[in-house]
Amino acid sequence: MDELTQTLALTLGAAWASGINLYAAILILGLLGASGSLDLPPGLEILTDPLVLFAAGLMYLVEFVADKIPGVDTAWDSLHTFVRIPAGAMLAAGAMSDLGPGAEIAAAILGGGLAAASHAAKSGTRVLINTSPEPFTNWTASITEDVGVLAGLLIAVNHPAVFLVLLALFVLLLFWLLPRVWRGLGQVFRFVARLFGGGRDDPADQRRD
Repeated sequence: MDELTQTLALTLGAAWASGINLYAAILILGLLGASGSLDLPPGLEILTDPLVLFAAGLMYLVEFVADKIPGVDTAWDSLHTFVRIPAGAMLAAGAMSDLGPGAEIAAAILGGGLAAASHAAKSGTRVLINTSPEPFTNWTASITEDVGVLAGLLIAVNHPAVFLVLLALFVLLLFWLLPRVWRGLGQVFRFVARLFGGGRDDPADQRRD
């Protein structure tokens, strides 16, 4: 049971972290494996390769800068919709590689969904934060996300049962948060549409006058 709990925590932890900061997740897991602090499953041992660590570290530095520039972070998140979600599914599948192909496919499905959820929460809240003219909230959010990924993965590795409880609370929070984020995004997009529309009235409203 303990081994299954550890595997499940690593699987879901890797997927969750990928949706927030993929390169940090790869770098942390790779360094833990390379240092001997974590016995990675065969499907994730490739993360300890020096070339993988170098690439992840380089991309993390790029993201570290891009993620703190209002507007640039939103563009970066939009592009990474097509990177974080499939990568989260792949990492989750790799964490289950010891348990056979069926477990890998199930992990990929769950991992992709969890990565999509954490990515949606991150990118959606960032759009709302960017409506503020000052950059400090943006920097605070970015640093908090990076620290959260590091802390979350360390908890998943060292205290898997605790991580699973925290992850369940995170999922419950998403059910409350995401509808509010979508409503906020709708208001932002409507404001932008009116702004670029020059404040013109809706044609239907003009016909009624």
